[in-house]
Amino acid sequence: MSKLKKYINLEGDTRIWGVVFFLSIVSIVVVYSATGGLAYTSYGGNTWHLFFKHFKFLIVGLVLMYFVHKVPHKYFSRLGQLGFIIAIPILFYTVAFGTSMNDANRWITIADMPINTFEIGKIAITIFLARQLVRCQNELSDLKTVSWKLFAPLVLICAIIFPANLSTSAMIFLAGLMLLYLGGVPFKYLALLFASILTLGVLVISLSLTVPAVQKTFPRAQTWINRIVNFSENKTVKSDENYQVAHAKVAIVNGGIKGRGPGKSTQRNVLPLPNSDYVYAILIEEWGFLGGFAVVFSYVVLLLRGKRIFNLASDPLAAYLGVGLSLSMVLQAFINMAVAVDFFPVTGQTLPLISMGGVSVIFTCISLGVILSTSRSVNVSKISANVS
Repeated sequence: MSKLKKYINLEGDTRIWGVVFFLSIVSIVVVYSATGGLAYTSYGGNTWHLFFKHFKFLIVGLVLMYFVHKVPHKYFSRLGQLGFIIAIPILFYTVAFGTSMNDANRWITIADMPINTFEIGKIAITIFLARQLVRCQNELSDLKTVSWKLFAPLVLICAIIFPANLSTSAMIFLAGLMLLYLGGVPFKYLALLFASILTLGVLVISLSLTVPAVQKTFPRAQTWINRIVNFSENKTVKSDENYQVAHAKVAIVNGGIKGRGPGKSTQRNVLPLPNSDYVYAILIEEWGFLGGFAVVFSYVVLLLRGKRIFNLASDPLAAYLGVGLSLSMVLQAFINMAVAVDFFPVTGQTLPLISMGGVSVIFTCISLGVILSTSRSVNVSKISANVS
């Protein structure tokens, strides 16, 4: 019995475990409530169908997270290299032949299960960059080395994803830049890369609006521009994006300080994607400002614990993995919440571990498992220091 207890013992940062369990409970409650309208329109009023579907993915993800967190972080170096190599053809296949939505291929379907392969690319490039930072630690002052071994892999992944999903590509790029900065890459090199990519991106989007050949490769360019214009200028213009934002605002106002109560949302039946992209608005309507703040605070805690891993880990690989994956996840969370409260243009990003997302929930849990694995390095180093 003692051996079994020792085997199932949760290791690593206890505060990260607390965040995981809290967000998981929030996810179960909010997704069940948010899918009520969809259950009646698409599933004959069976409100449990979508709930159990989400619950199944969440449980599978948490189980995988447990096993991943038991893996010593040193093994993720080689897995990161393999994952990066595998991710490239998978992403190419997705963009070229994947399941289409809104003029973009974003998924591949296996056994009737849609898989957002961009999640694979997100994890793979973060782990690969952490690996490369360790290997190139003494060469970071050399622009050629930094360009080929660090910048090129990041740009490649982002470039593949870019035609189908600008927001995901940009998010991966920004998270990658932050990781490289923390890893010691000179700021002037990062600024040069950022300026170059920004200039190239603006040029490509401009050409896609005027040159038919380029437009075929970037069919969503007009959508990207419309979203920015709708956000920055006329909020009264009728569009899908403004409709979503308007009802998200209604949900937030309805919530007030304490909220209407679980299951009492009025906007879940009219707000598009209330269980994924706009789940935070539904959460605030039902749980109020206090509930919304608790969720924001949880993500801040996750980011701070990732920074703690970076500061205290006994191994540079653990430091880069912990802070890199935390940055990526929290950045996505803040973007989703900013869209819900109308602080940012519509992006389509989900709220990690809370939104109903199928396989994406599993990938989120795997990332958390890696973070927890790296946090064990912090615990080990502290124990060693106390012993000595």
